[in-house]
Amino acid sequence: MDMNKTEIITEVSRMTSVSVADCEKVLDAFEEVLGEELNRKGWKNGIFDVIFKIMSKIKSKKRVIGIYFFLFMLSVNVWGQKEGRVLTQSVRGRVIDAASGYPVAYVSVYLMGKTEIGGVTDSLGRFVIKNVPIGRHDIQVSFVGYEPTIFREILVTSSKEVYLTIPLKESIKELDEVMVRPQLNKEQPLNKMVTTGARMLSVEEASRYAGGMDDPARLVSSFAGISPSMSTNGISIHGNAPHLLQWKLEDVEIPNPNHFADLSILGGGILSGLSSLVLGNSDFFTGAFPAEYDNAVSGVFDMKLRNGNNQKIENTFQIGLLGIDFASEGPLTRKHNSSYIFNYRYSTTGLLGDIGAVDIDGTLDYQDLNFKLSLPTRKAGVFSIWGTALIDKSKGDFEENTDKWESIGDMMKSSTKQYMGAGGISHRYFFNNETQLKTTLAVTYFKHEGTMTSYDWNLNSAPFLDLNRSNTNLIFTTAITRKFSAKFTNKTGITYTKMYYDMDMDLAPHQMHPMELISQGKGNTDLISGYTSSSIGISEQVTLNVGVNAQVLTLNNSWALEPRAGIKWQFSPKSSFALAYGLHSRMEKMDVYFVKTQGTGDRSVNKDLGFTRAHHVMLSYGFKISDNMNMKIEPYFQQLYDVPVIADSSYSVLNRRDFYVENVLVNRGKGRNIGVDITLERYLNKGLYYMMTASIFDSKYYGGDRKWRNTLYNRNFIVNVLGGKEWMVGRDKQNMFSVNFKITLQGGDRYAPVDEVATLLDPDREVQYDETKAFSKQFSPMFITNFSVGYKINRKKVSHEFSIKSLNTTGCEEYYGHEYNFKTDKIKPIRGATSLPNVSYKLEF
Repeated sequence: MDMNKTEIITEVSRMTSVSVADCEKVLDAFEEVLGEELNRKGWKNGIFDVIFKIMSKIKSKKRVIGIYFFLFMLSVNVWGQKEGRVLTQSVRGRVIDAASGYPVAYVSVYLMGKTEIGGVTDSLGRFVIKNVPIGRHDIQVSFVGYEPTIFREILVTSSKEVYLTIPLKESIKELDEVMVRPQLNKEQPLNKMVTTGARMLSVEEASRYAGGMDDPARLVSSFAGISPSMSTNGISIHGNAPHLLQWKLEDVEIPNPNHFADLSILGGGILSGLSSLVLGNSDFFTGAFPAEYDNAVSGVFDMKLRNGNNQKIENTFQIGLLGIDFASEGPLTRKHNSSYIFNYRYSTTGLLGDIGAVDIDGTLDYQDLNFKLSLPTRKAGVFSIWGTALIDKSKGDFEENTDKWESIGDMMKSSTKQYMGAGGISHRYFFNNETQLKTTLAVTYFKHEGTMTSYDWNLNSAPFLDLNRSNTNLIFTTAITRKFSAKFTNKTGITYTKMYYDMDMDLAPHQMHPMELISQGKGNTDLISGYTSSSIGISEQVTLNVGVNAQVLTLNNSWALEPRAGIKWQFSPKSSFALAYGLHSRMEKMDVYFVKTQGTGDRSVNKDLGFTRAHHVMLSYGFKISDNMNMKIEPYFQQLYDVPVIADSSYSVLNRRDFYVENVLVNRGKGRNIGVDITLERYLNKGLYYMMTASIFDSKYYGGDRKWRNTLYNRNFIVNVLGGKEWMVGRDKQNMFSVNFKITLQGGDRYAPVDEVATLLDPDREVQYDETKAFSKQFSPMFITNFSVGYKINRKKVSHEFSIKSLNTTGCEEYYGHEYNFKTDKIKPIRGATSLPNVSYKLEF
């Protein structure tokens, strides 16, 4: 691609809608430093100096133009390279024992179908496969005494080395017997003590699946039993509320890691603050999870941050409608194999607001940061320092023209700020090749500040809401894993969490009235838990997983002793059965225990509230249709009891949506979820993949008024069809064009009938509902479509990716409540279509 200066200026002027004269001034700044700096250091090493020198010469409001120039000229330079050369990349990694985590030496690692491209692990389990052609590859790993494993769908690009951590399961077969079929990494979760109800989530899938939006929380909505939402990424599993899901990062429970969490619905947000650029493969549990997981009754999202490349520096820059990302990874010191990785993102709307290009009112301003340092030592084990943090800001202005007022929302002005952070130090130590100890010391933090101001018809204003709440947790967790033999592995650990809570919320009972105390609380308490979990190979075909978890809340000495058990029978090379049971319990959020209102005075009325408890039973049948296609059928039953409810009311925490509680609760409620999940999946092969899931379920709850009702999230059915196709294109077939889609059909939103008489009697016409008929109404089924189109260009040591992603392309509407219209004097449902498009460009170098 050969362009002169005039053509470059014209093209950037078109992309940025900035005058040619202004673009010419910015390009002059480039010319002052481009030639000398890049000739002296080269494109890769001089890139940051060039950016900083250019940006210092450009006025702040024109820096966005500068970024476009830089990316455009870099692309011109790279695309101008001669084609015709076959591009290759290195694949590196480690092979470890799946049970103990200890490295396995002298293992054969090679590309399937190309045994001449491969390698053997060294004494530390490390391997390097050089000169791997660009494209998709399956990698096979085999070693005497271990079951062979195939890693599917490994994407090799020109810009970044691929790093794999490959766990091998020791075989319990005799050496003279026939070798078992290779295990696929797609078929098994990372946690080897899982029997059923779990799925390994790959970061590559989060980037590829339509509707994933590079967001792991949205990606899991493609899995069976998960109800997707357009406006939020709250995860409802089998009819359970999103806030009942536990989020874990690096073995530590963390606050909801989503931007603008808990605002529209408790447990939800807009998109995840955890970037797929730094996340490693993770596990997602939907029921009957192993004994090591405590304080959860719905599901667990167990996420890991990956280690950075400890041999070479690799960078990623991404710009799109949703945000601007920069990620980097590389060695701290090659001598000790230490590494770093981090990612920083700033919302595009927030950046444009900072430079004055847009009015920040009514827009979303968010930032997030994720990082991990890996610090191996010779004799003291491996230390890691990790963290995640986000900042959210949002403003909503009121309508100044009173002639346009239709509802109470037009009369409100709001401002919201949220902060979330989690970080820690972890240490992993191997006593020998059979025993490891992992210990983590961490802190988590969440803070929410919010204000609202109301206006009357004369544009007089009065404070309507003033909110401040924060949570801080100090966490210590340690676990020892011991592999006694190929047939028996045990993991035992304890966790201590010190929790601090502070909340003060004032709310006006009606517009233009003085605010009153709604919820207030301050205190601290401890949650202590311990577990032991074992995996036992009864025979070649049968594996038994058993364990027990115990936890106690020192605030009121509530305690739980929870047995967990599961058995898996591989009765043929293609078929398997699994059955799992678990008793699970969960404490309420801190705002429930320490709530004080005007009615309760100084007394914490919910201080003695006990755990919500649940029996989980899940059966699983898996059938391998072919090497690339698998089917799974999972019936399940969940019985909840001791659920907090309001006496003589339909209220239950199983339907909780708000981030605050102002009522006295008692452990008298129940819940019941029953259904079946079906998954048919074709793994990516020859550029094609697809997955079809169907869930039929019924979700009921028993309130404080002793009546069974549908839960808020009882959609009754969910059907997903997703798939995609990749083509290697270009002269040397080294570029990739991809198309992906997802179609969802699910039951409609549930709601309670409106109490029109009570609404008309309310001074503000705030809509009142008939709670005696809670969630008895349901809208028609929802039809949701998502798609993505991407084009990746591989060049020597650099790759470019252009993508268009769309969420809810067909504009399916969601229900947000009812409102009274001042002009029509009628009450109507609020329904809206949240369609989220993202056009982005990614540069990897």
